[in-house]
Parts: sequence; C-alpha cells; structure tokens
Amino acid sequence: MTAVTEEVEIEGVRLLATLTPGGGIGLLALHGSNEGGTAELARSVAGRCGATSLVFTQPGARRPVHIPSPRMAVEHCALLKTFLDHVSVTVSLHGHMRPATPRSVFLGGGNRPAARLLAAGLSALRPEFDPVTDLDEIPRSLRGLHARNPVNLTRRGGVQVELPLSARTVRSGGWDPELPDTPPHHVVDALVKGVRMLTE
Repeated sequence: MTAVTEEVEIEGVRLLATLTPGGGIGLLALHGSNEGGTAELARSVAGRCGATSLVFTQPGARRPVHIPSPRMAVEHCALLKTFLDHVSVTVSLHGHMRPATPRSVFLGGGNRPAARLLAAGLSALRPEFDPVTDLDEIPRSLRGLHARNPVNLTRRGGVQVELPLSARTVRSGGWDPELPDTPPHHVVDALVKGVRMLTE
C-alpha cells in the first residue's frame, strides 16, 4: 500500500504523520523521533504482517519534543482518525530507558488478553529480554492505561509495548535523529510472531 503523509501541529510542535494502510491490526509509533527504533519497528512489523502502520516523527528536530501519549490524541489529525477508525487492535511501540530493568519489555494497554498473546510471541527473546504483562510489575507511567491514550481508542483497545534501547536499535555510537535506527532482526521476528497471533 502507498503511504500517506500529513503535517500536524500539536502543542506547538510540528510533526509528520505517515500512514501505511493495511489490515485490521495497527502498529503505532507516537514518538518515532524520540524513542529510537520505534518508527522502524512499526514499519517493518506492519510490512511483514500486512498490518496498518502510523508513525509520527519530527523531521529536522535536533531535540525532539516528547508529547505524552494521551495528548497526542488530537481531533485535528486526520490520519490518526483514519487509523483509529480502520484498525480494531493497536500495538503501540514505545521506548523506555529504565536502568533498573534494561531487559524488560513491558506490555501495558487496556487489552490484557492481547498483551498476553503478544507476550507469547516475544517469549522467544528470553533470556535476553523478559516480556512483562503483570500490571503491578510495570511502572505506572509505562502502563498505557489512560483513556485518552491512542492505544486504547480503537474498537478493541490495544497493547502498549515499552522496549529497552537494546531491543530497539543496534546502532553504535551517538544518537542522531536524522539517521535511521536498525532494530535487531530477532526482535522484529518476535514482534511479527506476536502480531500474527493477534489475527488468529
């Protein structure tokens, strides 16, 4: 499918939304320029699964602004509305930098059965990474349960996946928002497996 783009301003921040239409599962990267590798993961996984992807980036921004997810759910973004109307379940990819849990992949969001299914696919990453679905073990700010969080606005809600840096990119050297990240192949494979389980 051909990607469609839209320039949108949220809280004074200029963003580029890129929607690639596909099936009823949606891969979402709200912070593609802040949380390295999430944009590339969303596109790669969606492409392999025939899913829909929506990626937000801040092209040219040397210091991308982090807008909390619930405040990204603006009515004036046409592509976000199209995405939310089209997909039934969202897998929203984020990045965390928790020094105490560098191997944890936290699976939050309102659709808990979907979170457990996705975790089953990600279990192939053990022992390098540990999928966590118990909300009591997920830091409160990473749970993705806010009613206005886009991950919870589709018909069946979704799963917020919080990935540590090493699960998002194999880039060596310093971070540069103008250079694309390369997600680890085995992480892409595991996410693909989990997303496909959501369609079964």
